Amino acid sequence: MLKEKLSHVRDLLNGAAWSFYHIVVVALSAGIALSLPAVARTFLAYWSRVENEKIYLLAVEITAAIVLIMCFNFIHRSLRDRTLAKMATGAGLVSFFPRRGLRAQSRIKKLKEKHGTGRTIMVIGSSGYGTFVNQVGDLSTVLEKCLGAKILLVNPYSQEASTRVRAIAHPDFTLENFRAEVRQSIELFKRLKAIGKAVKLKLYSDPPLVKMVILGDYLWLQHYHTDLDVQTMPEYVLQHNLKDHGLYTLCYQYFVQRWESPEIPEYDLDTDELVYRGNNGSEIRRERFGPEEACEGVRRGVEDLGLTPEASPPRVTRGYNAEWLPDALA
Repeated sequence: MLKEKLSHVRDLLNGAAWSFYHIVVVALSAGIALSLPAVARTFLAYWSRVENEKIYLLAVEITAAIVLIMCFNFIHRSLRDRTLAKMATGAGLVSFFPRRGLRAQSRIKKLKEKHGTGRTIMVIGSSGYGTFVNQVGDLSTVLEKCLGAKILLVNPYSQEASTRVRAIAHPDFTLENFRAEVRQSIELFKRLKAIGKAVKLKLYSDPPLVKMVILGDYLWLQHYHTDLDVQTMPEYVLQHNLKDHGLYTLCYQYFVQRWESPEIPEYDLDTDELVYRGNNGSEIRRERFGPEEACEGVRRGVEDLGLTPEASPPRVTRGYNAEWLPDALA
């Protein structure tokens, strides 16, 4: 009720602002028209004194040259910016946030909440903690207002996750903390599913490439740098257009291909199992989620190669953390 009243007041203020703007424009136009005769007489009187003074005349010429240079530079820059804007519009780029200051974070959060309300959101991320669990996360409130969610996160027990964490080399960002963050994200998804949200989660094992959030016709994109936190990277906003030749379509197809890949298992939020499916969507097998599942995956890979644990290479990880591998094969 309060939000509706605030929205109504905001609409009234916007209407009043536009009316005041038109009144100011009309008043300025009338003032300029009435002052033209006086300005013309003053200019002619001033010019009659300047035309016979070489110093004044030279100063006027220099000033006119500077003004012309500035005008031409402005026109050139305007034409260039217009060309770049046309290119950005054709690519679907509507917003760009080079850094995340306090004002930028607030605006990003409001825009994502506006774009995601009443929609099924699609996300590719890393641990999901900074996006979903953290109260200042971009999508912490969007999940409560969306219809459902399809989420792709990194398997925290994969070798790529270990490599990623070690590359960042932050004292507070350890492998144990990363795994705990993924666990907290999973617990949040369980609570959302318990209240009726259509939440589906999949865990991929390759290195994270992009952080992608699809909210209806808008797509938010960030790049995962090899050794930098994603929060320090710029964020781009792409919009879907009817011509289907923008970057939105390309990124959307990338998400669909990742989501439908049989190599990426689905996480069963009820049983804490990874469900592997075939190309036709039928279930092939289930594995427990955690270090035990990773150990079993390594052992199965060794058996598929026809090797015994004693004869197998000590560093065969197949995408899993090598820290516990020697004990698993001993």
